[in-house]
Amino acid sequence: MSTGYVFHPEYLWHDTGTSAGLLPAHPTAGIQPAVHIENPEAKRRAHELIHASGLLAELVVIEPRRATVTELLRAHTGEHVQHIKAQSELRGGGDAGDGFSPVGHGSYDIARLAAGGLIELVTAVAQGDITNGYALTRPPGHHATADSGMGFCLFNSIAIAARHAQAELGLARIAVVDWDAHHGNGTQSIFYTDPTVLTISLHQAGCFPPDSGWTHENGAGDGLGYALNVPLPPGSGHAAYLHAMTEVVLPALDRFAPDLILLANGFDAGVFDPMARQMLTSASYREMTGLLVDAAGQLCHGRLVAAHEGGYSPFYTPYCVLAFLEELAGTTTHVIDPLATVVAGYAAEPITPQQQAVINEATQLVAGIRTAASPATR
Repeated sequence: MSTGYVFHPEYLWHDTGTSAGLLPAHPTAGIQPAVHIENPEAKRRAHELIHASGLLAELVVIEPRRATVTELLRAHTGEHVQHIKAQSELRGGGDAGDGFSPVGHGSYDIARLAAGGLIELVTAVAQGDITNGYALTRPPGHHATADSGMGFCLFNSIAIAARHAQAELGLARIAVVDWDAHHGNGTQSIFYTDPTVLTISLHQAGCFPPDSGWTHENGAGDGLGYALNVPLPPGSGHAAYLHAMTEVVLPALDRFAPDLILLANGFDAGVFDPMARQMLTSASYREMTGLLVDAAGQLCHGRLVAAHEGGYSPFYTPYCVLAFLEELAGTTTHVIDPLATVVAGYAAEPITPQQQAVINEATQLVAGIRTAASPATR
């Protein structure tokens, strides 16, 4: 088994400005300039830990390229692509569409590099050059809809890569698993009527977008049954997420029988993250990753490709990233999560009745996925 890795310094150069957390700086209104919550630090530190741990030497480095406009248009409208390009050309940058998603000067090309990096990784997996892979990219993408940016996301790299896999690589059935703490609304909306793409999102209920990601959002038209959501209550941790994986995600993948599994790999469900109130640890991410690696091995020749999404704790996200990537690559390093003993009690918390009820509700929807017509589709 070999694992590919995509990273580029330009990902760290996406400029989200001097916002105060989420809000654009506005001194006359009393909003002091600070740092936008979606800044390079957590991802820079993650990449440096991957390097310093020695793990980088065991990975197959895949060079990214910029996605073409044709590739972007497989998931986005022409108006949205032009909007991001125009905002990116402004000296002070602009916004992707929701008022909270900065487009820095030059970010159009960086977002294209993020999408193109994931395309290159998917291509390498499809061609058998590597078994699986991880794209540590920025800006994130899973909130971007076909016609608008949202939630710090400019272009939906997962959706773009999925359409590329179908159009160019002969991979007909794509499953998208999203365990970012926030609902993968953009990816869901792009594929909502499409039975060839299964979307499964595990997220904090009502967090972001605030009225999105409920279990009744189950697809429409031909895509009815192919959108699954598990809106876990705030405070959900290791037991709840692992139960959701075994009771919802794995059975859904088994019924769907994908040719490729894409992972929207957010780490903001981590216990120290400022953007959510979930309680996962690095051990949680390691165990969930192992389940997906095994599923990919059984269903689609190991083809599992992850794109980094959220994760805003600069001091803890890197350890979660390392645990994920070690498990993906089937190896370990000398680095041990130094906060493991601090968070051990969180990981030991049992599943609650409220969490169980949500998972049970989502489990009932798995039967709505029509099984693959033939083993040949695998």
